[in-house]
Amino acid sequence: MIFDAIRRRYVALTPEEWVRQHFVHYLIAQKGYPQGLLANEVTIKLNGTTKRCDTVLYGRDLSPRMIVEYKAPHIEITQAVFDQISRYNMVLKVDYLIVSNGLQHYCCQMDYERQCYTFLHDIPTYEKL
Repeated sequence: MIFDAIRRRYVALTPEEWVRQHFVHYLIAQKGYPQGLLANEVTIKLNGTTKRCDTVLYGRDLSPRMIVEYKAPHIEITQAVFDQISRYNMVLKVDYLIVSNGLQHYCCQMDYERQCYTFLHDIPTYEKL
């Protein structure tokens, strides 16, 4: 078990949860993301089914700004992982998508006018979002 400061409760320490906890702490400590604007296991409705976004970052106006999807370290980041987070984004329509397995991290910025996304070299700080 590990204490999740975002959910304020103990959760099972699975390999994916290990990635989530480290990545959330990185976003807060290194990238300046406000802890109060992060939410773990956010439930959404997609095509009549219930899905859960691993982490969602909200803006100061409480609109969703970023979705983060985690995989266990032994799971390869593939197009299928991006397809999954892209489906979630059909509901939330955020500006940024991040996928991480704890070893590799990919961050992209959405461009809704051109209906595409651009991979960024680094995860932006909260100030630059």
